[in-house]
Amino acid sequence: MSGRRNRPLIFFALMMLLTAPPAGAATVEYVGTYVWSLPDRDFGGFSGIEISDDGDEFHVVSDRAWVRWGSVARDSAGRIRGMRMAGRAQLKDSHGTPLRPGHLGDSEGLAIGGDGTAWISFEGLDRIARYDDLDGAAIRIPIPPDWQQIPTNEGFEALAITPDGSLLTLPEYALGDGQEFPVWRYRDGVWDQPFAIPASDRFQATGADIGPDGMLYLLERNFRGLLGFQSRVRRFELRDDGIGAGEVLLESTTLQYDNLEGISVWDDGQGIRITMISDDNFLAIQRTELVEYRVLD
Repeated sequence: MSGRRNRPLIFFALMMLLTAPPAGAATVEYVGTYVWSLPDRDFGGFSGIEISDDGDEFHVVSDRAWVRWGSVARDSAGRIRGMRMAGRAQLKDSHGTPLRPGHLGDSEGLAIGGDGTAWISFEGLDRIARYDDLDGAAIRIPIPPDWQQIPTNEGFEALAITPDGSLLTLPEYALGDGQEFPVWRYRDGVWDQPFAIPASDRFQATGADIGPDGMLYLLERNFRGLLGFQSRVRRFELRDDGIGAGEVLLESTTLQYDNLEGISVWDDGQGIRITMISDDNFLAIQRTELVEYRVLD
């Protein structure tokens, strides 16, 4: 075969090399989307989610100070086929008074520790509360000393718990002329700020979780007006001296999904499963979606 006839094959091979992911890079495969609805006036507005290690149980928090929990029905391929409610609770303040939606009851982030302790972040009156019992009174914890630099309604959004039990949180919007998200850590009753995550492309931080691989997964959103929402998931290695450079695992197109705000990361036996939930803002034109992907390293 002549060299000229070989040129298309050579060109094709070069293009395959150029477009192939780098060695060791993760690949992500779509698992499925489930649209969840209930005939309940307080249903919706979900901004945080926790899935159990086996993928069979859930907790979700809405921005109207409600927490719901139950079981996840899945088919033989592991796709969600139903969300079965087992209970719900209206969040309370530190005096045991039920919180009303609005300035005091704008609950956003959710993280549940290995001992069952729930941590919930709030906007409006920016704060983080601990709940040893979701039906009980909140236990207030101090806020990071630099919280005053966060604008109103742009406060603590994402929460995650590290393997050693430390609590991580970061604001929805990047600080420092939009350059980075400061990450605060609450450990042994003391706050510090061990690192920051670089921001890019107008994405805001809406959710976070620590995966079974010990890495930090960050869910981000870019609202583009009439074009809709765009979502992105980045993953970062946690180190003693900070974090790694990170990698983009997933970036959706606009209108591909609704307003994804909550993320939970777990091991489904075939890979790392990412479960995300959308905030429908209690609007008829939006919907509550549970979107799942699998990460294959």
